[in-house]
Amino acid sequence: MKIVLASDHGGFELKEEIKKHLTKKGYSIIDMGVNNTESVDYPDYGKRAALMVADKEADRGIIICGTGIGISIAANKVKGIRCALCTNEYMAKMSRMHNNANMLALGGRVVGLGLAIDIVDEWLSAEFEGGRHENRVNKIMDIEISKEEEK
Repeated sequence: MKIVLASDHGGFELKEEIKKHLTKKGYSIIDMGVNNTESVDYPDYGKRAALMVADKEADRGIIICGTGIGISIAANKVKGIRCALCTNEYMAKMSRMHNNANMLALGGRVVGLGLAIDIVDEWLSAEFEGGRHENRVNKIMDIEISKEEEK
């Protein structure tokens, strides 16, 4: 599985640790930055990673900013993305099983390393259940319209 990683300065250190963990587990990693803790704008990095997933250049994406909120909002603006901000393993599991999330957002200043690794592992191991959830995910994806398109 090919996973794209991206972060802003607030998520840099956690991204680096997750990258090491996933590399040891044999995942193919695409690191879209950042490469240090100098201040940058998280929407740029959320968008870059989301486009990689939407264009099928990566199977899944993991993005990190200080809280995970801003970068997840940015990623979810890209058509085809279902990015879940998770703060525990249960949320991560359910985001895959019920929502077929193709991106995971984490808060580098919110979750510690051990919990973050557990969240990532749970998210990567969970599979979409389909069934009754398929229709719901399709309804979510149908929301990607503008006000003009709704008329």
